Amino acid sequence: MSLLILVVDDEADVETLFRQHFRRELKARAFDMQFAQSAEAALSAIDGAVDATLILILSDINMPGTSGLDLLTKARVVRPDVPVIMITAYGDGETRRKALERGAEGFLTKPIDFARLRDEIRARVEKAA
Repeated sequence: MSLLILVVDDEADVETLFRQHFRRELKARAFDMQFAQSAEAALSAIDGAVDATLILILSDINMPGTSGLDLLTKARVVRPDVPVIMITAYGDGETRRKALERGAEGFLTKPIDFARLRDEIRARVEKAA
């Protein structure tokens, strides 16, 4: 069974960015990444992750339609075992507080510190192994 990380962001170029930064890990099959451009698509992906072990959800906060904070609330109900890290361009204290209150395990601001994120993912992979 493969390890899966779900990345949720309404910007299409996020997938390319993440695939570039984690190309070695993806090529080595250390984990797989799935991408969703909306909260609705993310919830569908969470429900459909039956052939993989979902180890982490990374979600943007500001998205059209259902926000990342609303996705966080729903994801924690459906999969309370999967940690969620929120990503935003607006790292204000109020947004951080709301994310943590709703069950986010972490909070990253854009531009993303991929070295820090790589360490976080590595810890999740080791824990799942």
